[in-house]
Amino acid sequence: MAAKVGPTLRRIQLGQELLRLREKAGLTLAEASANMPFDKTRLSKLENGTTKLRTGVQLRALLESYGVQDEKDIEFLLNLHADSLSKEWWSPFRSVMPSGMALYVGLEAGARTMRAWQPNLVFGLLQTERYARALFETAKPVEETTTEFVERNIQLRMERKELITRRENPVELSVIMGEAAVSNVYGNRDIMREQYEEIAELAKRDNVTVQILPSSKASYRATGDFTLLEFDPPFPTAVHADGVGAVNVVDKETEVWAHARKFDAMRAEALGPGETPHFLKQLARKWM
Repeated sequence: MAAKVGPTLRRIQLGQELLRLREKAGLTLAEASANMPFDKTRLSKLENGTTKLRTGVQLRALLESYGVQDEKDIEFLLNLHADSLSKEWWSPFRSVMPSGMALYVGLEAGARTMRAWQPNLVFGLLQTERYARALFETAKPVEETTTEFVERNIQLRMERKELITRRENPVELSVIMGEAAVSNVYGNRDIMREQYEEIAELAKRDNVTVQILPSSKASYRATGDFTLLEFDPPFPTAVHADGVGAVNVVDKETEVWAHARKFDAMRAEALGPGETPHFLKQLARKWM
């Protein structure tokens, strides 16, 4: 069964079509936007899927300038546009999201599979509410965030977990975590033990695979965390990586290939999925 295609993916699909049609018409961004109620910067963002086209009238005018006359093609693109205007479920959380996070969450919601590497923290979709709260509360005085910011982000994170726990068409998730991700203590030992139990329970699901890369193993480790998101056609695979104060998502083939190679190298060296529960039990016993 195909993953649900939400407004974010529809906006990206529309942007891809607009880019293709502009290039087919032989127009630059500046030429295409010359007689439009928006400039070339906004048109570029429309093609990248990072902003919305306000009205169907504007879309018709743009298509006319590209020489699109087939009514079936126009109707298809107008339907894409209408779908792209719907609100995502996470819209109420937008005010507490860092730059780029809204795009990532929108893509995540439509992904078929996700492959992730997290060296220092428990991967977000595997976190318990208590662990997430301890994580945000630890950072609160340093990053000077508000209580509302903390609570809203915890709520957002817990709702995102439905991607892997829902009964119909859950995302296939494969996660590799560095040993530090599960040995660094947040909150207290009870919170960590509960977190271990949650990871082991989620790993029992057919759609979830969790592996640990031990610190004692001399093997390749990517320095930064990343997630590869794969979609049903026509959407290309994308890679997400956290930046300083921002979330970056790209679908350049070279970047996707490079991160896929990193993931495969670490997966080959990590403990097998069946060894994860035993590894976590050993960690928990140290604190009993």
